[in-house]
Amino acid sequence: MGKPTGFIEFLREAPSELEPLTRIRNWDEFHLPMPEERLRNQGARCMDCGTPFCHTGTLISGMASGCPINNLIPEWNDLVYRGLWKEALDRLHKTNNFPEFTGRVCPAPCEGSCVLGIHNPPVTIKNIEYSIIEKGWENGWIEPQTPSKRTGKKIAVVGSGPAGLSAAAQLNTAGHWVTVYERADRPGGLLMYGIPNMKLDKEQVVLRRLKVLEAEGVTFVCNTEIGKDISAEQLLNDFDAIVLCTGATKPRDLPIEGRDLKGIHFAMDFLTANTKAVLDNTETPLSAAGKDVVIIGGGDTGTDCVGTSIRHGCNSVTQVEIMPQPPMQRAADNPWPEWPKVYKMDYGQEEAAAKFGDDPRVYITTATKFEGDETGNVKAVHTVEVQWERNEKGAFIPKHVPGTERVVPAQLVLLAMGFLGPEQPLVDALGLEKDVRSNIKAEYGKYATSLDKVFAAGDCRRGQSLVVWAINEGREAARACDRYLMGHSDLP
Repeated sequence: MGKPTGFIEFLREAPSELEPLTRIRNWDEFHLPMPEERLRNQGARCMDCGTPFCHTGTLISGMASGCPINNLIPEWNDLVYRGLWKEALDRLHKTNNFPEFTGRVCPAPCEGSCVLGIHNPPVTIKNIEYSIIEKGWENGWIEPQTPSKRTGKKIAVVGSGPAGLSAAAQLNTAGHWVTVYERADRPGGLLMYGIPNMKLDKEQVVLRRLKVLEAEGVTFVCNTEIGKDISAEQLLNDFDAIVLCTGATKPRDLPIEGRDLKGIHFAMDFLTANTKAVLDNTETPLSAAGKDVVIIGGGDTGTDCVGTSIRHGCNSVTQVEIMPQPPMQRAADNPWPEWPKVYKMDYGQEEAAAKFGDDPRVYITTATKFEGDETGNVKAVHTVEVQWERNEKGAFIPKHVPGTERVVPAQLVLLAMGFLGPEQPLVDALGLEKDVRSNIKAEYGKYATSLDKVFAAGDCRRGQSLVVWAINEGREAARACDRYLMGHSDLP
């Protein structure tokens, strides 16, 4: 590396952000740019470790370790240190179609497996990635790259989330004619409507990349649901191959007493309605303004609900998590290079603490009942603490702890407990084989479904996962589809 002692000389420096009480006044992104000299110093911290775990993406203990798309992290860290930004961008684009997305929303499993992280804070890989791609846009280095020749093959990609977009981009690069179908009014899937604008700007970031894809030859057809507006049979007849990237959009419900009360919504419905209102400059039909909000479930979706509710002007916010609070440092059974399961405050919790005085999360707690008022609206959530114990089969299950019952005021309840797999109508219409979790059955690395010329990638195949895994699968499914059509593939 260019600076062999960089990891000794320089401390980890994360990018600055607008203060929570300032940024909650609008829907703008709140990360502040870092001066180039300091970014180069951060690149110098990459320590020439010999065996870099950061870019060897794998699953350890069921969680991502290292980069699932095998970003060439040590290489572009070194190029940034040397000030060779355009070369760094070329290396970044070699493995990642959309660094501007992952640089903003990826939880950075690469940093969790950084070798420097064994004894010091890891390299700020995510921020360096973000800085490389933004410098590329600022300098006009990112331009449409149209294929030199066309194969004449037509491919339909169903779903325009990160898996669908990466599959479309790669297949277009191979020279195929690609049409992406999206049932929403705008392309982008999860990137457009599942992630709030302050975390991933739609006009300045998502649409910026979509315009490049369109200029390169990818066709987007929105407001079109396969199986409803276009039959599955017609799709099979009209295209040489199909890649399904519909996501895992079936939410996990909470069927307890009072579930049918008004004011209880799935988190994704709440987030989608809000982002659409921001883009259309209208009022959201699901507002948290002046309400006590209870969010059931943690993770990124729960955090996004916290941040969104605060920007609406909620009266209070409580986030109920059934799992225990993570430790402040790695536990003995969570060694490097596993993803570090440690306590952290994400942007939503930071904003809640600044506005209301404390982290909004309540741990080892579950909801037992929704209480309504005389007009059928939810007015409170009944909760109880739980204790995790093994049952007769050896599995851990939560048991209620007597005497810990609590009633939490709530006029808006958001269910953010994850997803159960893809919605089934299209899967059933195509007659596709499913796995035990109702996902589309297609072997990882091959992506071929039980129906000829139909492939599946992303969350609809693997279940709810990270954006970076979706990009990984979209790219690999594109290669498998290209090989099916042409007998070989030169796609990376």
